[in-house]
Amino acid sequence: MSTREVDLVVIGAGPVGENIADRAVRGGLETVVVERELVGGECSYWACMPSKALLRSPQALSAAKAVPGAAEAVTGGLDVAAVLRRRDSFASDWSDSGQVQWLESAGIGLVRGHGRLSGEREVTVTAEDGATTVLRARHAVAVATGSVANLPGIPGLREAKPWTSREATSAKTVPESLAVIGGGVVATEMATVYAAFGARVTILSRSRLLGGVEPFAADRVAESLRAQGVEIRTGVETLRVERTGDGVRVETDQGAVTAAELLVAAGRSPATGDLGLETIGLDRRAKLETDDTLRVEGFDWLYAVGDVNGRALLTHQGKYQARAAGDVIAARAAGRPVDDAPWGAHVATADHAAVPQVVFTEPEVAAVGPTADELREQGRNIRVVDYDLGSVAGASLYRDGYEGAARMIVDEDRGVMVGATFVGPEVAELVQAATTTVVGEVPVDRLWHAVPAYPSISEIWLRLLEEYGRPATA
Repeated sequence: MSTREVDLVVIGAGPVGENIADRAVRGGLETVVVERELVGGECSYWACMPSKALLRSPQALSAAKAVPGAAEAVTGGLDVAAVLRRRDSFASDWSDSGQVQWLESAGIGLVRGHGRLSGEREVTVTAEDGATTVLRARHAVAVATGSVANLPGIPGLREAKPWTSREATSAKTVPESLAVIGGGVVATEMATVYAAFGARVTILSRSRLLGGVEPFAADRVAESLRAQGVEIRTGVETLRVERTGDGVRVETDQGAVTAAELLVAAGRSPATGDLGLETIGLDRRAKLETDDTLRVEGFDWLYAVGDVNGRALLTHQGKYQARAAGDVIAARAAGRPVDDAPWGAHVATADHAAVPQVVFTEPEVAAVGPTADELREQGRNIRVVDYDLGSVAGASLYRDGYEGAARMIVDEDRGVMVGATFVGPEVAELVQAATTTVVGEVPVDRLWHAVPAYPSISEIWLRLLEEYGRPATA
């Protein structure tokens, strides 16, 4: 056993842990990250990067076929083998050598192994060969272990060894058919991918698809998936799963489904089960709730950042939290002032009201802020403005038969936009302007002066404002 003392120990070397460490080192702290798998984490090898690489090729092909002149040049179908090779390159062929080199260049230490809390400001790391290293932090420990896929307690499910998002994004071959349990982002994105690859896909969901987004957007995604040949069964209760010689059999209250492979996409949970929380008086199943500086409640030295705190399970939001956490840990260690007021330099205020998200289905869904129903449940005085995105000149130029919709939600008491949702081809790039508007609390009257370039899809902003009504003149 060896012992080492540093300023900050970060458990987890995914994008969140890397950003915490980078900001802390820039702030003058000696920092070590602990990683049991690949440096770069879930996003780099099994989530964001490989999944979007898989989705992009079918989207590009669809876009080309929707534009006369380009459509005539499309003489073949999707080259699945080429798509998988491109996916492999974006996952760095599941090698973290490049990420390790970046850590070294940034002055961040790396200890490989399973890190567990073993006392106040102490982390014990167990390597694959059984060797242990005790890391003692002078100032703080930051937990950035992310989340893990949920496997519901359905009889036979674990024994059937189903796919989770990891297997779906890293598969080397395409099954003839795929059953999907779940109806969220992973379920709909992977259904889009495998339907494009030629698999027969069946979605089994307990509720409507994409329950976290506006219903009008979710309905368009469901309609498109059906048009792509995906069978969607909602209101389904899965009763039992069995692995057979030919694949899997899924018994539901609406009948049985057989498929060559099964993907379970039933959400994710913070990865805290084997973190040693009990050594510091916490329930090992406890959710690591934090304040807005990402410090765990009841501790002055423990931070939880990214998916592990359950605030917003999105890579970009975790990296946002990480920047605040790394900076505030360094500031507190040095005795510098801490700016923890709302929207201050050392807080993650946006987690509460301005979380952007894109679902990269066909069509895409891009949204920021609460939905209209969520705001009404909060008792907010809102006005909802909807507009046909396909009638915008830039959209009709982008592709023939463009279909989409947009929604702007205005807080009438304050005169500012508090939410927006777009659904349609390539709408992902619209969400940043919406996010900036929500975070900046830009008055709707002022938005009239943010003139969208013509003819672009961003002209939707002008149309939404016109629908809302011109501001009264003085």
